[in-house]
Amino acid sequence: MIKHAFQIPDSKKIRLIINTDAKNEADDQFAIVHALLTPRFDIRGIIAAHFGERRTKHSMQESYDEIELLLNLMEIRDSVTVCKGAPTAIPDEKTAVGSEGADLIIKEALADDPRPLYVIFLGPITDLAAAYLLKPEIAGKLTAVWIGGGAWPNGEEEFNLSNDIDAANVVLESQIPIWIIPRSVYTTMRVGIAELHTRVRPYGKVGKYLYDQLVDFNMQLQGSSHWPKGEMWSLGDSPAVSVLLDEHEYGYEWKPAPRITKDMRYVHHQKERLVRWYHFIDPRFTLEDMYAKLQIHYGSSN
Repeated sequence: MIKHAFQIPDSKKIRLIINTDAKNEADDQFAIVHALLTPRFDIRGIIAAHFGERRTKHSMQESYDEIELLLNLMEIRDSVTVCKGAPTAIPDEKTAVGSEGADLIIKEALADDPRPLYVIFLGPITDLAAAYLLKPEIAGKLTAVWIGGGAWPNGEEEFNLSNDIDAANVVLESQIPIWIIPRSVYTTMRVGIAELHTRVRPYGKVGKYLYDQLVDFNMQLQGSSHWPKGEMWSLGDSPAVSVLLDEHEYGYEWKPAPRITKDMRYVHHQKERLVRWYHFIDPRFTLEDMYAKLQIHYGSSN
C-alpha cells in the first residue's frame, strides 16, 4: 500500500477505478502511476482493457501483464485489485461482453458507499458499455472520464474510439455522466524526452521503467513518417487524472451527446442528453503534479 507523504480531508476523497489499455503504447503507464501516487484517490481496482486486434490478438492480456509489471515495480501488487476486461469490442449496441472488469464497475456502482465513484477510461469504453447493458441501474451512480473521440463538432479518426464505436454509442445514449477529453485536447499534453529523462527517470525503479519503455517504444516506431516526432511525446492519458484533481471549471462546455458513425463522424441528432466536453487541460499543473509525486515517493536513485 502506498504511504502518502501528505494527507487531505476524508471528505475530499473519491473512489476510483482505472480502465486502461496499458500495453497499447507508452503513455497509459504514466497516468496509472500518477493515479496510484495520489492521496485523493481510493483505488478500487484497475481493469485491463483491449486495444483492438491490429497489432496483436491478445491485447487485453498484454494490458493485464503490463499493469502487473507496474505494480510489482512499485511493490504494491498485493494491495491493488487487478481485473481482466473484455478481450474484444462488444458485437453490437445490444450485446454485452461480460468480464471481471464489468463486474467490478457494477459492484462499486451499486455499493453502499457515500463517496462518489469515478471510472477513468484510457482506451476503449467497452467495459462501461457492457456493465450498463448488464445493469442499467448503474447510470447515475458513477461518473466516467474518457480519453477518446475526435474534435467537436465534426469528429475524426481517433484510436480509442475506433476500438469500440458501438460501446461509445451505448454510453452516449445512456444517462451515465461522462466527461470527454477528445483527441484535440489530450494531444496537447506535450513533453520532451529530455524533460522525462530529468524529471521521471531518476525516481525509483518505476520512474526508470516509465522512461525506458517510452524511449524503447519511440525507437520501435522510428520508420514512421509522421509519428512519433522523435524527441517528444504526448502523455495523452494523464488528463484523466488531472480533471479529478481539479475539474478545470473553465476548460469544458456542456454539449449534446452525438451519435457516432462507423467512420467516427458526429451526428447531432438530439439536444437533451448533455455530456461534459473538454476543450482545455492545464499541462503544467498535470505534469508537475506527477513529477512532484514521483520525487516525494522515490527520491533520486542516481
